[in-house]
Amino acid sequence: MYRVLLHNDDYTTMEFVVEVLMYVFSKSPESAAKIMMNVHQKGIGVCGVYTHEIAETKVDTVHNLARESGYPLRCSMEQE
Repeated sequence: MYRVLLHNDDYTTMEFVVEVLMYVFSKSPESAAKIMMNVHQKGIGVCGVYTHEIAETKVDTVHNLARESGYPLRCSMEQE
């Protein structure tokens, strides 16, 4: 299983991060806001734990959405 992580940057808005968490990771608004604050305050936040294929797809989806919106948001995965 793999953890999918979002990384803080100085350009991506908090609102966009919350939207990504709700859209890509099916988080509730409250859960998305909590993860976003972890990203903002600690530099990284765990979005969820998935199989390798699903984690890889979610990372790619986040990168595509960020690029389309003009943000440098980074997403990665690491083995649990």
